[in-house]
Amino acid sequence: MSQNVLDRVKGQFTAGELLETGSQHGDEWARVRRDAWVTVATFLRDDPATKMEMFIDLTVVDRFSSEPRFDVVLHLYSVSLKHRVRLYAGAPEEDPSVDTLCPVWAGANWFEREAYDLYGVRFKGHPDLRRILMYPEFVGHPLRKDYPKEKRQPLVRRQPNSVD
Repeated sequence: MSQNVLDRVKGQFTAGELLETGSQHGDEWARVRRDAWVTVATFLRDDPATKMEMFIDLTVVDRFSSEPRFDVVLHLYSVSLKHRVRLYAGAPEEDPSVDTLCPVWAGANWFEREAYDLYGVRFKGHPDLRRILMYPEFVGHPLRKDYPKEKRQPLVRRQPNSVD
């Protein structure tokens, strides 16, 4: 059923914007160029034949020895049409960034902050891109495959909250 979504995307975008598509175990996916990321996501949301009104998840995959090193992965679902699709955009190690999806789906906000915090992928245009899980003084991004597991972090003493 989601093959229809891929067909719509293939009909709308050029080979330069849409790098590849596929299906694995009944789950359809599309890999897009990172500068077409927001355009393709907006099309999937607004097109009457796709109607991807539900933002399910956004995460990052660290493909440590590959290029681009990072894949930003977006999961979308159409409640009314009952189909889903997965969208990928690559981000190279020297510039791990993609445009934010917050203007398309407000719910992307915290997902993008988590991806930034744990993997170091920046979301250009994000309204409040700061750490969400780790404390501000934490050095590095702990889910990167090259993050040293024995690394010590600075001890940060917090002032107790004063209640007046």
